[in-house]
Amino acid sequence: MPHLRITEAAALLGVSDDTVRRWIDSAALATSRDAAGRILIDGVDVAQYASERARHTSDETGMARSARNQFTGIVTAVHTDAVMAQVELQCGPHRVVSLMSSEAVRDLSLEPGVVATAIVKATNVIVERDTRRA
Repeated sequence: MPHLRITEAAALLGVSDDTVRRWIDSAALATSRDAAGRILIDGVDVAQYASERARHTSDETGMARSARNQFTGIVTAVHTDAVMAQVELQCGPHRVVSLMSSEAVRDLSLEPGVVATAIVKATNVIVERDTRRA
């Protein structure tokens, strides 16, 4: 069973170390200690907590959609030509790049500084894991 330190759990959950500590204090996340006395959180508990938080994220648009991967962020760059455009969003620590028509960019009024949501439905997702980390 994998165990995570507070900093690792915070990075994976997209929150601060202090937020994870508050969740621990409120018993939302159970902990144990390693031989050196450091606080550890069960990786399965972190995964369950992350899933629960994602399920309770509200979609205020009232729209039902099959795509579950939604990343809200800020537009950082828009590169257009006569037909196509490349739009870059910074969604928390993640950079999301979308290719779309220049017409769509105009219709959505996309420009740096605008808040937008990237909705992703992918048939190919590559997962990797650092096997050096047990």
